[in-house]
Amino acid sequence: MVLGKVKSLTISFDCLNDSNVPVYSSGDTVSGRVNLEVTGEIRVKSLKIHARGHAKVRWTESRNAGSNTAYTQNYTEEVEYFNHKDILIGHERDDDNSEEGFNTIHSGRHEYAFSFELPQTPLATSFEGRHGSVRYWVKAELHRPWLLPVKLKKEFTVFEHIDINTPSLLSPQAGTKEKTLCCWFCTSGPISLSAKIERKGYTPGESIQIFAEIENCSSRMVVPKAAIYQTQAFYAKGKMKEVKQLVANLRGESLSSGKTETWNGKLLKIPPVSPSILDCSIIRVEYSLMVYVDIPGAMDLFLNLPLVIGTIPLHPFGSRTSSVSSQCSMNMNWLGLSLPERPEAPPSYAEVVTEEQRRNNLAPVSASDDFERALQGPLFAYIQEFRFLPPPLYSEIDPNPEQSSDDRPSCPSR
Repeated sequence: MVLGKVKSLTISFDCLNDSNVPVYSSGDTVSGRVNLEVTGEIRVKSLKIHARGHAKVRWTESRNAGSNTAYTQNYTEEVEYFNHKDILIGHERDDDNSEEGFNTIHSGRHEYAFSFELPQTPLATSFEGRHGSVRYWVKAELHRPWLLPVKLKKEFTVFEHIDINTPSLLSPQAGTKEKTLCCWFCTSGPISLSAKIERKGYTPGESIQIFAEIENCSSRMVVPKAAIYQTQAFYAKGKMKEVKQLVANLRGESLSSGKTETWNGKLLKIPPVSPSILDCSIIRVEYSLMVYVDIPGAMDLFLNLPLVIGTIPLHPFGSRTSSVSSQCSMNMNWLGLSLPERPEAPPSYAEVVTEEQRRNNLAPVSASDDFERALQGPLFAYIQEFRFLPPPLYSEIDPNPEQSSDDRPSCPSR
């Protein structure tokens, strides 16, 4: 008998989304098929699958141990999230001399289904970094007697979802900084920078609205800029390796001395990037928006506003509740909000509560026997009487005005 040959061994996943891309999250069931195509009959000991998910970091550093002596220090660490094994055909034994238990597979195409469940505990999002990675894969191994096994590995993607509709990620981020330039014994005026964004959480493809005011009271020409940075941090053996990468940036107009520039929602789009990784003990991926002033011949003046890149986008309700401050920013300058010169007086007491309502609310209230004594006490009488007392007379004149103590010199542009 002429033994057949393995023509192909492939793995396909039963995708849960319309894009036909295998993407899962913690608690999901990963299912698929191992596809085997053979020409002629073959004898098989076993067809196994091995599924694994793990995070791993590795980097090296050169060390000097003295004169003319150097060595390389390796830093490695690994975290395993799950490890699943299953046998689709055959048995566990690896004894090639045994003729018992062999399975015969006939010529043609054959499918073998597999299924396993991801852990309910949080999993790190799939990631490929400079010094580490988070990977999830399924490996199929076809074992035949007296022949080397045929192996195939296929990766799938895991997203640990981050919902940006949570209160902590809907809160605005803002900051203010100032810098004074000095050259020998001559001191120029300050450069000030104020910046704000409407929230902390975003998803890839969104545009960040930047509200900022840059004021140049120095003698130099400066340029306001903004950039999104990704910071990858890797941890092993008590050490940390950090990599910072530019994701997107923009440039404002050059500012000469005494000039001011205002950004009323300048847009900076987030390109397709990996979500933030915040729950892995050896790999951390964070993002930040840096709004800064490029100052020739001096250290830049910059503000770092933290960002979280999530997977669940902002829904309409979250947009309405979280964008109150940003809507105000679009309608007026949030950096210098001022009250109207003559605020509108509140309605009078008579317009709100009639005399009849006041008398009715002062009438005795029926109560159970258990609380009758307490309701007749002095505290309850005070509450009832206070309930509809008129407010103090409204006045637009502050009886206790504050004295201004700001004697700082102003910029010529103000």
